[in-house]
Amino acid sequence: MSLTLHEIFETLGMVREAHLDIRTVTMGINLQDCSGPDAREVARRVAGRIRERAARLKEETRRVSREYGVPIVNARVAVTPVANLLQNPSPDDFLLLAKAMDQAAREIGVDFLGGFSALVEKGTTRAEDAYLEALPTVLAETERVCASVNVASTHAGIHMGAVARMGHVIAEAARLTAHADGIACAKLVVFANAVGDNPFMAGAFHGFGEPECAVNVGISGPGVVSRALDRVAGGDLGEVAETIKRAAFQITRAGELIGRELASRLGVPFGVLDLSLAPTNTVGDSVGEILEKIGLEQVGGHGSTAALALLNDAVKKGGAFASSYVGGLSGAFIPVSEDTVMAAAAAAGTLTLAKLEAMTSVCSVGLDMVAVPGDTPPETLAAIIADEAAIGVINNKTTAVRLVPVPGKKVGDMARFGGLLGEAPVIAVHPASAAVMIRRGGRIPAPLNALKN
Repeated sequence: MSLTLHEIFETLGMVREAHLDIRTVTMGINLQDCSGPDAREVARRVAGRIRERAARLKEETRRVSREYGVPIVNARVAVTPVANLLQNPSPDDFLLLAKAMDQAAREIGVDFLGGFSALVEKGTTRAEDAYLEALPTVLAETERVCASVNVASTHAGIHMGAVARMGHVIAEAARLTAHADGIACAKLVVFANAVGDNPFMAGAFHGFGEPECAVNVGISGPGVVSRALDRVAGGDLGEVAETIKRAAFQITRAGELIGRELASRLGVPFGVLDLSLAPTNTVGDSVGEILEKIGLEQVGGHGSTAALALLNDAVKKGGAFASSYVGGLSGAFIPVSEDTVMAAAAAAGTLTLAKLEAMTSVCSVGLDMVAVPGDTPPETLAAIIADEAAIGVINNKTTAVRLVPVPGKKVGDMARFGGLLGEAPVIAVHPASAAVMIRRGGRIPAPLNALKN
C-alpha cells in the first residue's frame, strides 16, 4: 500500500489542524504455551514472553512517528486471555501472575497491557472462578494491567451468573480504590460478543484465532471529521454522511500505512486497523461535538441516536472502502469522561443513562467510562450490564460496559480520573431494583438468530 502525494499533504494537514493521531499501536501476543501447574513458573514464562516479543515496540513506534510526522499516542500489548493459563489456581496465583505482567509492561514502556481476561458467556471453570475472585484485588494492586470479561454472545446467550458476579467485582474494585475515585474500574470492561483483535483498552485481548503475534492499530480522528463537517454546514444529511465517509477514508489510508510499516519493522504480521472515532478530553477532539455539528442543540437530546447511527455507518463505509483489513470495533465510541462535550451534556442533565443506553444500540461499543453513585447496589450494576448485553446479543454486535461507581460521591459530583480518562459528573441510576431477576441466575437463552448453521 502507498499514499499519493496529494494524500500525504492531506494527512499532514489533518495532523496539524484536526488532531489526527494514531491512538494506539497494540501488539497481540499468544501465551497459550506458557500455561502450566506452577503459578510462579507460569508468571516467569509470561513476563519473559512479553519482554521478548515487545522489547522494541516502544522504540520503533517513536521512530515511525518521527519519520512520518504522525503522532502515535500509545504503544500497548494485548495477550491471550489468562484465565485458563493456570492449572488448579488460587486467587493468589492470579495476583502473582498479574503483578509479573504489570512489571513486564513497566519495563518495556507500554502504558497498558490488556488480556487479563476471561470468556465465560456459557459458564465458568474452576480456574475462572478463582480468576473472578482475584479480579478486584488485581485491578487495585496493578497499574497497567487491564481486564475484560465476556459474559454473553449471540451464539450462547447471556450467562446471568457471571453478570451477577461482575456487579460485585465492579463494586469491590471501586471500594479498593476509593482514594482515587474508584479508578480500578476504569481498567475493566464487561463484554457481549467480544472480538479478539480490538486494539483499544481496556478491552483488548489477543483472540484464540489470531497468529502467534500481530500488530493491530487503532486510529482515531474525531477532530478530522468535525473539521470536515464545517465545510457542509448548510448541507443535507446525505451530504453530511458523504463528508464523514471521505474523512474516514483518509484516516484509514494513513493508519494502514503506519501500521504496516511498524509491523514490518517489528517482524510480525499486520493484523487489523480499527478506525474507531475515540475521543479525548482535548478541545476539538470530541464525538459529542460531531453529533452537535450534525444538528443537535446538545448531545443526549432527541435525535441523538439517529445522528450517532449516521456517524457510525458512514465511518464504517469509508473505512471499508479504504482498506480490506478493517477490524476490531471500528465506528464511534462514546466514553463520557473522555469526551468533554459529552461530559458537559451529562452535567447539564441532557445526557442520561437511559439515553446513553439507547445510543449504544447503534454505536461501536456501549456504556463507556460512566460514573455512577458510589452506593449503587451490585445488583443494579449487574442489571445495567445485562441490559447492555441484551442489546449486543439480540443485534449480533459487540457491546460493553465500563462503569465506575465512585465511592463517597453522589449524583452531580465530579469524578476525576486523570490523563486520557478525563473527568465526568456522577449520573443517576434508576432507583427501582432488579435484584430478584439478577439473583435468579441461570442463562438467558440465545436468540433465534443464533441458529444460522
